[in-house]
Amino acid sequence: MWVKALAAALLGLPLTVAVIGLLALSWPGRPEIVTLPWLMMAFPLWIGLMSLAFAARSGLRAWLWMGGATVLGYGLLQGLKTLGWIGVGAP
Repeated sequence: MWVKALAAALLGLPLTVAVIGLLALSWPGRPEIVTLPWLMMAFPLWIGLMSLAFAARSGLRAWLWMGGATVLGYGLLQGLKTLGWIGVGAP
C-alpha cells in the first residue's frame, strides 16, 4: 500500500502536467483562450490519476504504468515540439 501511495504522490503530478500540456498545446484555437479551461481540469485529473495508482495489482505495476505513461507523455510533448506541430509563442 505504501508503494502505491508513493507512486501516486511522486508520479501523479508529472503525469497530469504531461497530459494537460498535450491537450492544451494541441487543441485548436488561440492559446490565450484554450489554456485556461485545460488548466482548470488539472486538479480533477491529478486526483483521478493518483487514485488509479491504487487500482494496480501491485506497487511495482503502479510504478511501471505511471512511470511509463509519464515518460511517454513527455516524449510526445518533446517530439511534437521538435516537429513543430505544437509550441508556445507566436506562430
